[in-house]
Amino acid sequence: MKAARFYGKEDLRIEEVPEPSPGPGQVKLRNAFAGICGSDLHFYFYPESLPFDLDQPHPLTGATLPQILGHEFSGTVVEVGEGVTDVNVGDLGAVYPLAVSCGECGACRKGLPFSCRLMGSLGSNVEGGGLSEFTLVDASKLHVLPDGVDLRMGALVEPMAVGWHAVSRSGVQAGGTALVAGAGPVGIGTWFALKARGVDKVLVSEPSADRRALMAALGARVVDPVNEDLAAAVAALTGGDGVDIAVDAAGAGPAITSALAGLVPGGRLVIAALHEHPTDFQPTQLMMGETEIVGAVGYRPEEFDAVIAAMADGVYGTTGWVQELPLEGIIDALHSLRGGVGGKVLLKVG
Repeated sequence: MKAARFYGKEDLRIEEVPEPSPGPGQVKLRNAFAGICGSDLHFYFYPESLPFDLDQPHPLTGATLPQILGHEFSGTVVEVGEGVTDVNVGDLGAVYPLAVSCGECGACRKGLPFSCRLMGSLGSNVEGGGLSEFTLVDASKLHVLPDGVDLRMGALVEPMAVGWHAVSRSGVQAGGTALVAGAGPVGIGTWFALKARGVDKVLVSEPSADRRALMAALGARVVDPVNEDLAAAVAALTGGDGVDIAVDAAGAGPAITSALAGLVPGGRLVIAALHEHPTDFQPTQLMMGETEIVGAVGYRPEEFDAVIAAMADGVYGTTGWVQELPLEGIIDALHSLRGGVGGKVLLKVG
């Protein structure tokens, strides 16, 4: 089968590899679409920034380079392994890519497997990934798609669940106000999740004109934080109070400092983006405003289901921000996304 395998920094190759066969408890998927995530950009351009050593076999999975990438994907079940009874050949599904965690550390004991230092995910440090024609998945990790949610939408469940979890961590309630810093896929997913939860007063801050135009076409209020007055835009949205919550979906230091400045006293900032560099801020600002900063990584299985249900209800649309490319276009897509091109790229792998 054809697969995109990562060998090292800026070394990704489309190759022929053996087609897998399912073992007990597994299903074999014919993959349909796989998205490119910000973490895939880190893999390709800055593997040294990843929180694990790619040159050593993973302690739990044994996976090592070369690695098939892709953890945002959907597919059709073409074969089931021994003991699988709740998934059937022909089912369409979105893949929950977290495969393993140690089960023993403080993070695991607190129910935070994405924070486990030995966390293993398909498409990063578990054998197999979505950027291939076929993948093996534990049947328990396949979320079957209902009527009305196709495979194209199914590949968006994972990135949209990142935004859904960020909103969960924010604690915002229906009728509240929000600032989303960054209009990449995580920012878009956060905006959709806020809408799904009845938060309509949302401002999206984004320096890229292309990304602002994309968000405006979706119906979002947008502001250019470089050439416009972000503080004035927040004041106009909230009657001068400041937003209840802000989500950093940008991964840039200025997004954090400006988001903190825009919060109402008692507000909360959620860090939902990977940062390649440290940033500075004034801690006294947190003390004086009784402001909270929390992290958000990954998602819960029930949040996957919540996104799928919202998709079935028509909350999510794909017009204007989702682009489809063949698998062979992945290198150009990585460079375009690194250059700030907006929207989501789905690669057609099946």
